[in-house]
Amino acid sequence: MRVELSSSEGLERKLIIEVPAAEVDASVNQRLREAAKSVKLNGFRKGKVPLSLVKKRFGPGIRQEVVGEVMSRSYAEAIQREGLRPAGQPKLELTELEEGKDLQFAAVFEVYPEVELPDFSRIKLEDLTAEVTDEDVDNMIETLRKQRQTWEPVERAAADEDLVNIDFTGRVDGEEFEGGKAENSGLLIGSERMIPGFEEALKGKQPGEEFTCELKFPDDYHQAELAGKDVEFDIRLNGVRESQLPEVDEEFYKSFGVEDGGKDAFRKEIVRNMERELKTARSNKLKGKITEAVVKRTNVIVPETMMNEEVGRLRAQAAESMGGADGKMPDLPDDLLRDQARRRVVMGLVLTEIVKSVEMKADADRVRETVEELASTYESPEEVVRWYYGNEEQLSAIEASVLEDQVFDYISEQAKVTEKTVSYQEAIRG
Repeated sequence: MRVELSSSEGLERKLIIEVPAAEVDASVNQRLREAAKSVKLNGFRKGKVPLSLVKKRFGPGIRQEVVGEVMSRSYAEAIQREGLRPAGQPKLELTELEEGKDLQFAAVFEVYPEVELPDFSRIKLEDLTAEVTDEDVDNMIETLRKQRQTWEPVERAAADEDLVNIDFTGRVDGEEFEGGKAENSGLLIGSERMIPGFEEALKGKQPGEEFTCELKFPDDYHQAELAGKDVEFDIRLNGVRESQLPEVDEEFYKSFGVEDGGKDAFRKEIVRNMERELKTARSNKLKGKITEAVVKRTNVIVPETMMNEEVGRLRAQAAESMGGADGKMPDLPDDLLRDQARRRVVMGLVLTEIVKSVEMKADADRVRETVEELASTYESPEEVVRWYYGNEEQLSAIEASVLEDQVFDYISEQAKVTEKTVSYQEAIRG
């Protein structure tokens, strides 16, 4: 096999690869002989079809299949021989495919850039820390009660925080507009889901009452054709429901998996969960600050292949978060995603370089601790731990996550990090 390497501008490389015709033809003939054993053609018994007929009927397809395999294998051997580290899949282009002639093709790809690590000791960071107080626990219990609230119908005027059922029709300049009409629509008064003044107009109205209110769309309304326009709504209040919160009692504790120990055990379980959430939020925020600081100080050429792949991942994540599970992708311009994609790619290159330069490996004890922490949320933690350690793919994902945490720890240990004590809510706020 002959290999010729040429460098283009930046990170792009081009390999011209030639594979001797004899090697390709031998593989094609071998594949034809194997196919002949199972080929069925009219007038011939199975396995007795002459090789010449098999070649005539199936030769082009088999040759194409073999050439693809040879190209893939030859490319892998070529980059290993040349000591190259491709940053993505190559673009392969056949230049000579004729039978009896040496197979020739070109592979164009980008390589990983050289990464010069910044001086981490010059980075200054603020790490937010907090304690879970009794007041925080009380607030969390109220949040849990609201998650389990029920809505009971009442025969009284609508008030703040009531859930109402309404019909409404909106008109601008006497004409109905798209999205301005609904029947049996549920609305929580105080949610600020509707334009200013709409929910306020419902207060004090009785079930069955019909009325009209005159309002105005905000100047910055998301539908430009309605922004700043006067609007008239005809509204019928069909019904009013008020919230009923569950009692904080043994039944309530059991609904969250606390079977024994009563109030004290329930509060301890809440504290454990809140501390876990606090730990995660604190870690993620510090990672975000480290990433911003490191990316700002790292001067590296980013492979376009990696950028495009990351933009694709971000677009897919946006589709999922915006309800695009049906395959409909949001129409987001690449420019909106490229800055974030570049930060991710650059930080990934830095993390990889640190792992390589200090020969870092995932700490087995931390891996075990992470697995046990994940397992602790299940009914049978021991079984979950055994499952992770018996599942190579899942365990590898945990090891990769732990290794990433270790690299961030490596950076923060060298950086100048000061702690700032804040409230629990501020610490976990996104």
